[in-house]
Amino acid sequence: MHEKKIQKIGFILVDGFSLMSLSSAVEPLRAANHLSGETLFEITFIPAAGTRSSSSVGIISEGKSIEDSGYNFDLVFVTAAGSPITYENPKLLKYIKMLASKRVQLGGISGGSVLLARAGVMTNHSFTVHWDHFDALQEMSSQFLLKRSLYVIDKGRYTCAGGVAPMDMMSALIASQHGRNLAKSVNDWFIYTSVRDANDPQRMGLVEKYSVHHPAVICAIELMQNHISDPLTSDQIASLSNIGERQLSRLFQKNLGKKVNKFYTEIRLEHAHALVTQTSMPILEIAISAGYENVQYFSQKFKQVFQYSPAQLRKNKTNLTLENSSLNSANT
Repeated sequence: MHEKKIQKIGFILVDGFSLMSLSSAVEPLRAANHLSGETLFEITFIPAAGTRSSSSVGIISEGKSIEDSGYNFDLVFVTAAGSPITYENPKLLKYIKMLASKRVQLGGISGGSVLLARAGVMTNHSFTVHWDHFDALQEMSSQFLLKRSLYVIDKGRYTCAGGVAPMDMMSALIASQHGRNLAKSVNDWFIYTSVRDANDPQRMGLVEKYSVHHPAVICAIELMQNHISDPLTSDQIASLSNIGERQLSRLFQKNLGKKVNKFYTEIRLEHAHALVTQTSMPILEIAISAGYENVQYFSQKFKQVFQYSPAQLRKNKTNLTLENSSLNSANT
């Protein structure tokens, strides 16, 4: 039995969606049509709210509302950025559930995977999401089968990290549906000569990011990233990195210009910052997730790095979201 060809593809666009992510997904499909001389893929844009959606740079896309778009699709992607964990749109979540119930295959681009998870259609499916949303989504439920991959295709679910990762995923989709030769032609068309594997990392490695090469320093940073809610002591980090504590301290100062504890604190607070801005988790739970038992001490450390306390930052972000929402309503 041959796999059904995917032809009709819908893109649900949540206000603030990344134009790069959308283009990286849509343009390979358009090119496949052009290079094959056939309409292999029919593309429909569906605003997540109303009949128009605005990208992160203000470009407007118009289309039928989700109520009028129906379910006659082979595959529907949700494209979102911003703060998809706190984004409120009950009609969209209901629509996603209905698509799943009608056996329409589903995909998430960048933060779109978060909305699929919130709609309850990712149970028993492996999936990925943009790294900026990864920790927040993982905190939402330990049951999610999350992978830190560029893209994941699993049992009718197509998810990718956003940015240019949709190019890699669409290359795999085109190859599976219409052969590797067409996929290669599409990649050449866009001068995309180094298509990445699905399991390639979303972010540059520690060597590239921090310009460090000493194996003990790299090992120490990896340990810190893997022990955020249960912080290790400097002695433990040094021991697990097979180096003396004083020597590790000297290497951090030389290579990173910071003490071991200061660097570790910044990693934990960056994790907390993502949870403050992207979720509605109580500040106490965020503090614990970042390895702090005392909320007041956590808030002090947070303010030292980000200028605002967690509560102040969340309040400022909420006010900004309300202002943008009012502005969008006024322009509709």
